[in-house]
Amino acid sequence: MKNITITAYDWVPDFAQGHVRDLRVRWALREAGLPYDVELIEQGKQTEPGHLARQPFAQVPTLDAEGAALFESGAIVWRIAERSPALLPGDTADRDRTLSWCFAALNSVEPFVAQLAFLSIFAREKEAAGRIVPQVTALVERKLSRLSDALGDSDWLVANRFTAADVLMVTVLRDVPEDTLAAYPTLRAYRDRGTARPAFAAALEEQMQPFAEHAPRYEKAS
Repeated sequence: MKNITITAYDWVPDFAQGHVRDLRVRWALREAGLPYDVELIEQGKQTEPGHLARQPFAQVPTLDAEGAALFESGAIVWRIAERSPALLPGDTADRDRTLSWCFAALNSVEPFVAQLAFLSIFAREKEAAGRIVPQVTALVERKLSRLSDALGDSDWLVANRFTAADVLMVTVLRDVPEDTLAAYPTLRAYRDRGTARPAFAAALEEQMQPFAEHAPRYEKAS
């Protein structure tokens, strides 16, 4: 995979900084040792025809490379993993298990975590949201309990080695409220192992840099 370009936002509000999903793609590319360029999308221009042609939901990230044009962070991370033994085991059974855990991160865990974040940040009817939060928190806790049991005393999800599944699951766990995750020390340690990796730190720093650079322009506009 050569001539890789991914898309990302040039700025987002404070609550989203460090959590936009291009982070997991940057992390995967760095773990795989694949160089890439970043095309920054200005706020307000996500719905322009050129971007909608590659991302129909007006989001980031996308990935363009020789012979590849993808959207959705999970699909992109998996395609990167297919190109790198750093992210995907060679054993067929372990590859299948990695794929299953990638889907688990995005389908079984993330939707509930995202719902909790939505209620906390975006819900307009705060009183109504407050009544729902305990129920959603209970659902998140149920998922975390199952995940903790599955991880057990392993450092990583598959074959006790780092894979694409950990890229996705760790980024999901970063969005779990700290007081909720604290009840699951195995998962908190797992998240911290992931975020301690040099490739993650470099990806996070890279994502944050344009936010700081472009913040004055957006603050002035507001």
